[in-house]
Formats: sequence, structure tokens, C-alpha cells
Amino acid sequence: MACFIAPATAATIITSVRKKIPAKYHLDWLIFMLWGGVVMFFVEHIIKGEIVLYPPFLTAMKNPTDTLAMWHEIVTIGVPMTITVFAIWIIMVLFSLKITKLKNQKKLTIN
Repeated sequence: MACFIAPATAATIITSVRKKIPAKYHLDWLIFMLWGGVVMFFVEHIIKGEIVLYPPFLTAMKNPTDTLAMWHEIVTIGVPMTITVFAIWIIMVLFSLKITKLKNQKKLTIN
């Protein structure tokens, strides 16, 4: 229903602070991964009819019972999905930093 809201929130926050984070942490990777997932799930939810082009936009918000299920989905699917994307990004950054460090060491020993 609305599992994309958790990564969309994270993507919005990260996008707004990306200029304050050093480039070596490849924040753009994280932003692309988060926004890519958001777009993918947004389109999927439109196809399923869970998102419509008229208010309240999320069909789950029409009924209070469905709204509770929507929040449950955000917490149980959206948040773990977002945490997983962050974990993958952290692993990618660690590998990148390690490779950069090894390349710099080789340059020093060659010269």
C-alpha cells in the first residue's frame, strides 16, 4: 500500500544534506538506490490501484481500518527495506574506500 513512504522519506532527507557529506562516501549511490526503489514501488502501487490520481491518493486512507494496515506495512516492509538499502550502501562504500586505499598504497610503492 505505502511501503515506499519510508525510503522516500529517507531519500528526501539524504538528498537535502548530500552537499554536507564528503564525496568519498558516495552519497549519490545511496540516493540513486533509494529513489530508484521509490519509483519502482510507486509505479507498482499505481498499477495495483493502491495509488490514485485524486485525493486521498492512497486508497488505504479512505477507511480508518485500512489506514492502520497501511502504517503496519510502512513499519514492517518499508523500514526494513530502507535499512537493507543503507546496509548495502555501507558495504559498497567500505569496499570503495578499501580499494582506494590499496590503489594509493600501490602508487606509493611503485614510485
